[in-house]
Amino acid sequence: MTRSGIVTARGLTKDYGQGRGIFDVSFAVEEGEVLGFLGSNGAGKTVTMRHLMGFVRPQAGVARIFGLDCFAEQAAIQGRLGYLPGETAVPEDMTGIAFLEYMARLRRLRDHTRMHELIERFELDPKARVRRMSKGTRQKVGLVCAFMGRPDVLLLDEPTSGFDPLMQGRFVELVRQERDRGATVFLSSHIFEEVERTCDRVAFIRAGRLVSTERMGDVRASRRHAFRVTFPSADERARYQRACTLRGVKVHVLSEHDVEVWAGADVDAFVKELAGFRVEGLASREQTLEEMFLHFYGKDAAGEGDVG
Repeated sequence: MTRSGIVTARGLTKDYGQGRGIFDVSFAVEEGEVLGFLGSNGAGKTVTMRHLMGFVRPQAGVARIFGLDCFAEQAAIQGRLGYLPGETAVPEDMTGIAFLEYMARLRRLRDHTRMHELIERFELDPKARVRRMSKGTRQKVGLVCAFMGRPDVLLLDEPTSGFDPLMQGRFVELVRQERDRGATVFLSSHIFEEVERTCDRVAFIRAGRLVSTERMGDVRASRRHAFRVTFPSADERARYQRACTLRGVKVHVLSEHDVEVWAGADVDAFVKELAGFRVEGLASREQTLEEMFLHFYGKDAAGEGDVG
């Protein structure tokens, strides 16, 4: 496979009207790479995923996996994919193990060792009937189904929905192991920590349009620092706040004596500016991936009214 990518989209468009859908979406996921598809609910993540699965015919553009058209050549692709939808669809009257064994037969998986390893890892009770399962448990069934055949490509749509922190951690570990095995992973999520812990690159989608694709290393390197400054009095805090306003620096007031300020690249200059004020305390923290997203695209990045 060339460097054009194992999973690609070129000008992918599906317009549902009234600004809903996806528009001219293009990206490439390289072999052995984990690409995070990050956006708020309704930004277009699921619509994109359904195009990659061949469930939707694009109005314009093309999605390809292994160089094959995802819609026109769906049957030739499916056997090498592992797919976890955002809402796992399992017949209500089946038990978890009956469904997994049925899917294994469809995929001609005679060795069920991997299936049972995953059942144990995610503490799934496979004998329970689906109708009695919580959302998180149903998601575990879908996850085992997606991973049990050791597919070459994994398409994961909001994979840890309903998971507690322990299970989220085990999921992150599993994705890393699959990447080390050489699998290619396309993971859509609105959970920033999940993307940060699993992905090599991250693509941001907003209101159906891909707005940026960045390497996680570059994202981490570009993080700003937030400083919490504690003053001895409200008057001193107000004096500092007025000085910042004159310089065009935004200050977030945390309490009567405390503010939070985002420093630019020149942290030394920021600290020197504080020398003209009485300061009782100073603490710093790194910008989170979520804060970077909101800062870059604005607080209206929810993409309200979009599909998927």
